[in-house]
Amino acid sequence: MARKSYPGGMSTTPTTDWLRLDQQICFSLNAASRAFGGVYRVVLKDLGLTYPQYLVMLVLWEHGDLPVKKLGEHLRLDSGTLSPLLKRLEAAGLVRRERSARDERSVEVRLTEEGTAMRERALEVPRRIATATGFDVDEIRALRARLDDLTTALDAAVAEETGGGR
Repeated sequence: MARKSYPGGMSTTPTTDWLRLDQQICFSLNAASRAFGGVYRVVLKDLGLTYPQYLVMLVLWEHGDLPVKKLGEHLRLDSGTLSPLLKRLEAAGLVRRERSARDERSVEVRLTEEGTAMRERALEVPRRIATATGFDVDEIRALRARLDDLTTALDAAVAEETGGGR
């Protein structure tokens, strides 16, 4: 039987079935993501944050005050997903949302004193996550770089398929 060729140079013999669940990179990534979610749930419990809330805080600690739109761009989230997160963070006293003085259509997100102070307590989170992976710093950096490359490639593939890359 002739070999079949798949995008990305994958080829198969009649004994390999590329439609098996254990052959799907998407499943491996999803399983890893769910496992990370479990670890983050435990680690973030002390901070009283969910994983998505933690990501919002990371962006604000890194960039300071941001319009909701820009915050969503950093997190790859739309405003419909981001707004409930911000509402809960605001209710917890960690952020404030205010209309921009420069543009009334824009809402700025600012850390409160309590949100800023939480950064010190959060410094332990990356170490605990790294320990849970069992990877050293170089392995984590290499994996992150490969995942960034994968994201870029997949974004380009979607743009090409949908005509957005033209």
